[in-house]
Amino acid sequence: MAAQFRSYVWDPALIVAQMVLLQAGYYSSLGLWLALLGTLGRTGPSLHQVFSDEILGFSTPPGRLSVMAFILNALTCALGLLYFIRRGKQCLDFTVTVHFFHLLGCWIYNSRFPSTLTWWLVHIVCTALMAAIGEYLCMRIELREIPLNSAPKSNV
Repeated sequence: MAAQFRSYVWDPALIVAQMVLLQAGYYSSLGLWLALLGTLGRTGPSLHQVFSDEILGFSTPPGRLSVMAFILNALTCALGLLYFIRRGKQCLDFTVTVHFFHLLGCWIYNSRFPSTLTWWLVHIVCTALMAAIGEYLCMRIELREIPLNSAPKSNV
């Protein structure tokens, strides 16, 4: 059987490991952004800022800082897609998976389904940003020229 260019074998262990790594990176970078931006508002990061749908908003300073943290986190996680996933075709899949698990986490933490419009808008925008920028970055790597050295080798 001849080798094919970019032949990939379905590897569930790799996919699960990538999901766990991306999810851990999502919450780690979100916590880091909340801590850094919390110094501006003199608030520390908390689980309430991560999982509550009521804190996200534009009317209060902690709400605005949380919105900024989620948007910056989407940009940071797009880099995670570049380094850990490396396939433009899979960026949307992994992005939606990360945000779906975050939705489940919010549902469990609040004991109810997120119902605020601001929460949904922020997470839809963050999902779109993360997927689009991650796919753009991955496609730039995938579309690089493959160097072909056609010069004859000489053993002198």
